Amino acid sequence: MLPRDKKVLWSFMFLLAGAAAQMIQYQTASTCAVTGSTVTLPCSFTPKKSFHNGMKEVPLKIIRARWCKNHPICQGTTPSLYDSDSADNEPRYRYLGDLEGKCTLQIRGVGVQDNATFRFRMEANHYEGHFTNSAGVVITVFDLVKMRINISSSNREFSSGQTVSLQCITSSCTFNHLEVTWLKDGYALSENGSTLQLSPLTAKDSGNYTCALRSNGGTRSEAFSLQVEAAEEGFPAPDLPLIAGVVFGVLLLITTLILVIFIVKRKRTAPEGPNTVGGETEMKNADNIYNSILMPHQEDAGSQRQQTSQEAEDTSYASIKFKHNNWNRKAVQETDQTIYSLVATRG
Repeated sequence: MLPRDKKVLWSFMFLLAGAAAQMIQYQTASTCAVTGSTVTLPCSFTPKKSFHNGMKEVPLKIIRARWCKNHPICQGTTPSLYDSDSADNEPRYRYLGDLEGKCTLQIRGVGVQDNATFRFRMEANHYEGHFTNSAGVVITVFDLVKMRINISSSNREFSSGQTVSLQCITSSCTFNHLEVTWLKDGYALSENGSTLQLSPLTAKDSGNYTCALRSNGGTRSEAFSLQVEAAEEGFPAPDLPLIAGVVFGVLLLITTLILVIFIVKRKRTAPEGPNTVGGETEMKNADNIYNSILMPHQEDAGSQRQQTSQEAEDTSYASIKFKHNNWNRKAVQETDQTIYSLVATRG
């Protein structure tokens, strides 16, 4: 058995532990809404797990969740916006929580009557587990405000393939959630969120965009004009300096090759020595004539062939020498007759 003073100490510690664990947290202390919009109040709670009843520790369990308006503790017969024990809750107020730790409330079609302070209360299977956070969330409602479109980019010129986001907002406040009607050139689009994302942009996205709260057409924004430049078809514009450089290089190479081929060909066809009168070249030509005359008769032998060959050579040489020095025609004819006689004799 524990002494009495120790029992009291343990009971106090259990009480502190239970109280410290119990809390309700609102994500924001205040928010704003436009008439006809939807607003969400994020909320979470941590219930007390147990309490000490004399010498016994009694567990606790949350069995009821309530949201009230403009009441400090939301208890007893206070009208509830939402009550988990009721089957007749107003449809505009939708509970997105549970009985375990989430207590978020969503309000649809906000009206001027919702310009108030909202509080959450949890109730357990014993009054020791009941708790309300009296701080609550303050909602400020604006009526007949104009929406406006905010663009995600500071650049006002757009091209095909880019991405742009249009956000429907108001300068009065920042919303958690909006049900928005988007229009392009006066025709409604299928999107209904507060942000309209266009990606990738095409020329067909060009037009005048407006937005308004779905339940309040009087909030329609001023038109936002979006102009998208169409992408150029085909290949991109050529780099003219680069093309000019390549063409010049190719032409230079072709010209160089032609010049080299011309030089090589000319060297191959050029004469081996000077073409002078009485020179070595003319002597070679005389030898060629001599050889062409004598070759068919190389089989003749004896002293007669040697003598006749010597005479033909002298006569041929004289004939060629005489021709290149512009002798008279008579001498040339006599030489031709001599050569003819020599050939006829050998024949």
